Amino acid sequence: MNARPVSLLICALGGEGGGVLTEWLVNVARQAGYPAQATSIPGVAQRTGATTYYLEVFPVPIAELAGRKPVFSLNPVPGMLDAIVSSELLETTRQVANGMAAKDRTRIVTSSSRALTTHERMQLGDGRADSEALLKVVREFSREHRVFDMNAVAKECGTVVSAVMLGAVAGSGVFPFFAREDYENVIREGGGAAAQASLRGFAKAHAICHAGLDPVAPAADGPQPRVEPAVTAWPQPVAEFASLGVQRLTEYQDGAYAGLYEQRLRAVLDAEKSADPFDTKRFAVTRETARWLALWMAFDDIVRVADLKSRASRFERVRGETKAKADELLRIYDHFKPGAPEFAALLPPSLAKRVQRGTWSLPLKLGAHTVTGMLALRVLASLKGLRRKGSRYLLEQSMIEQWLAGVVAGTRRDWRLGHEIAQCGRLIKGYGSTNERGKDNLLHVLGHLAHDSDPLAAARAIADARSAALADDAGKALDAALVAHGAPPRPVKEQPIRWLPARRQA
Repeated sequence: MNARPVSLLICALGGEGGGVLTEWLVNVARQAGYPAQATSIPGVAQRTGATTYYLEVFPVPIAELAGRKPVFSLNPVPGMLDAIVSSELLETTRQVANGMAAKDRTRIVTSSSRALTTHERMQLGDGRADSEALLKVVREFSREHRVFDMNAVAKECGTVVSAVMLGAVAGSGVFPFFAREDYENVIREGGGAAAQASLRGFAKAHAICHAGLDPVAPAADGPQPRVEPAVTAWPQPVAEFASLGVQRLTEYQDGAYAGLYEQRLRAVLDAEKSADPFDTKRFAVTRETARWLALWMAFDDIVRVADLKSRASRFERVRGETKAKADELLRIYDHFKPGAPEFAALLPPSLAKRVQRGTWSLPLKLGAHTVTGMLALRVLASLKGLRRKGSRYLLEQSMIEQWLAGVVAGTRRDWRLGHEIAQCGRLIKGYGSTNERGKDNLLHVLGHLAHDSDPLAAARAIADARSAALADDAGKALDAALVAHGAPPRPVKEQPIRWLPARRQA
């Protein structure tokens, strides 16, 4: 007998039910009458990789072995796997990089969804790995592949990813000697509503993989979100961001604020048309400005936080994430620690200065599920009208105007200079000290590097400074880049020091 076991490596992140999936597959094999063995290797996805489960199934029924028992391996052998199924794209490519896949043998079934690693989240800029590059690795090192968004399917069907992965294994034909009913019967053994949801996820994934889904196609076959056109007609490359910007700022403040956004964006577009009359650059300056301007104008404040935390959609999301049943009590507590800056932000500048002299803060614990807690959140959210009179609003608008003036002036001098200044909008992110530091960095770069007599030299200097600022939150790299291009380093910022009386020793 020359038959050899069919080998499958399962990669799942914590809490996704990789162990349940492995147990399902072992039970499928045994109930179908085939010998099988499974082992697992624990891992931490952001460090040593996902928890992996290794399964081998001998393709000859136990009844035909005449008492003989196949010899199984406890660990996967690089290059000798028949299939890999994974719930996360980067984890899939990690296994490929470990040599587990062979282009002439291995079938890869993977989710296109991502769970960002700590390293990706720590980057000040866009630190995400390029998904297209990851997909290229999957294509090059697999005999065949199935790629779709497993998380989206699981959410659509109201189940967990492990059920979707089981359907993907069945639909891809990893174990051709199992019938579909064998898989479904094992799921039904669990009984109840959870089993029905698992069967829905199984069926959806089975249909996707059995049809041979194109790896770049979306997982869900339902209608895709439609972006409403902006009030003002925009060139096609700009229209999507401009439309989203209008929607965001209308929700954030009102239609007049969204109109201010469009007015500002129109000035940038006019400057870009002058610098690039034949549209050879696809309106990249206006597109970048549309993106970062919308985010900056919708700056986070205590009003915004209260609004987001008191929305019905948030309660639905939390209930879904906690898997709380309809008849179960769900309590949500929010912890706040607003200080002088947060309260001063809604006050006129004259009063704000007085409040900001203090260094106090007010720790709060609000039960969003209670009448009192919800009422407090909604009262804060209703203060939206005070924004325009507040010191924070006036300061933010002044800084935005300085940046936009730099974009417009730079674009009129040279398209590349305007493009680099527009991209500096990505320096504005986060909240608190991170947000303040980003604005200081942007204005310092703009004030000392954008006015070089040679616009190309200015563009290169700004690009270097922006990259340095995004690479080092301490600012040392940025200061070095500034000095290298003949600009002064950033001034040392004053920090208040509180002196406290020493406690007497007992």
